[in-house]
Amino acid sequence: MKFVCHVDIHASRDQVIENFDSMENLSRWQDGFVSHKHLSGEPKALGSTTELVYKIGKRDMVMVETILEKDYPKLYTGRYDYKEGSNTMKNTFQELSESTTRWNAVVEYTEINSMMMKVMSKLFPGMFKKQAHKWMKQFKEMVESDKAKMK
Repeated sequence: MKFVCHVDIHASRDQVIENFDSMENLSRWQDGFVSHKHLSGEPKALGSTTELVYKIGKRDMVMVETILEKDYPKLYTGRYDYKEGSNTMKNTFQELSESTTRWNAVVEYTEINSMMMKVMSKLFPGMFKKQAHKWMKQFKEMVESDKAKMK
């Protein structure tokens, strides 16, 4: 399963990247984010891994992010491995103007191990895109709100 989504953010590309690259901001725009722990490699460098923990309902979801591509300010690709499967997310940041940046995301589920996830991906594929787009919109709101506070 593969899908694409984007959001236009009223902030410079540098501001968008600065916020996107901050682990400390994750709890502000990703619902359920609990914690992160560096596992291997130089932090935030190509090939490095980080454990991310989310609270989904009553259970914890633990995933490992591996940085596959990092060419700021243009590109960031991560692979996310978790008990139920794996997916990649390729993020590009397009400068539309000095004060507007388009964040494009291509998400591809490369492995689905859980029967429930298989059923959900077949019956409700839009649910996965809806969640990714929700987080992107929350990121946009966070960046734009922070920018407004700085004026």
